[in-house]
Amino acid sequence: MSHLTSHQQAMALFAGIGAVLLLATLIGRVLALRVSPAGRSAVDNLNARINAWWAMAALVGISFMFGKPGVLVLFFLVSLLALREFITLLPTRGGDYWALAAAFYLVLPIQYLLVGVEWYGMFAIFIPVYAFLLLPILAATGGDTTRFLERAAKVQWGLMISVFCISHVPALLTLKIPGYEHRQLLLIAFLVIVVQSSDVLQYVWGKLCGKRLIAPVLSPSKTLEGFVGGVASASLLGGLLWWITPFSFLGALGMALVINLMGFLGGLVMSAIKRDRGIKDWGHMIEGHGGVLDRLDSVCFAAPVFFHMTRYFWA
Repeated sequence: MSHLTSHQQAMALFAGIGAVLLLATLIGRVLALRVSPAGRSAVDNLNARINAWWAMAALVGISFMFGKPGVLVLFFLVSLLALREFITLLPTRGGDYWALAAAFYLVLPIQYLLVGVEWYGMFAIFIPVYAFLLLPILAATGGDTTRFLERAAKVQWGLMISVFCISHVPALLTLKIPGYEHRQLLLIAFLVIVVQSSDVLQYVWGKLCGKRLIAPVLSPSKTLEGFVGGVASASLLGGLLWWITPFSFLGALGMALVINLMGFLGGLVMSAIKRDRGIKDWGHMIEGHGGVLDRLDSVCFAAPVFFHMTRYFWA
């Protein structure tokens, strides 16, 4: 299918996604009709998740229709909501006002502006260098030294995870890959589909044959069998999607394996933060899924690695 145009490839890809979601919807409806009252809540949660996937797929599809501007706006809003979730669940003090104001109204828009103008040299270092130095300075001007280091680190890592990492998804559009011109939207589709499929398949494999917990303190529901089965099957899916990428089958398989491993490890990190705060979900915006960060925790850690590996080896 590599001979198809980028538009045809995108249409084929979204048709496949629609077919999978339609099948999942039918299964969910059948289960809802046959389930006993004891299992009603689990099936209702499943159908809520499927409905949310329909909405998210439609939102991504609409943004793709508008090309680069649409994708930039979508992920700018995603970063804004994610940063809000992160900061809301972490205690701050009055002395953090200017640092938080700079994070939301200065650093966030500048980061996406740098992506939009394709200034890679500044985009790659703006947050981890300049913002990380600026924010503690602004916090220090507040004159509040109570738990200063902890407070400064929280704001910094809120930006790192919610803005810097997520902004690497639309940054894929800036890559200049020989023979792959005007198809960079499909790289975003590859990243999101593979990593999100890994999350779903780890859950499915865990339910089917999971016995040994892999991280009982961080995530009591994750099993070794679910991890191995989910990562392996999602990596194979990535290999089968080689035709929408500039990679060969083996290249796509290897890239999928790397981002699935990063997604899993990122999920553990985000679970550790939630356990530290004593919460189950980052928010309640997406029915059946929790908050924005609950849905994108694995993408946050996979996106920068995927971007830089693609840039260094293919661009």
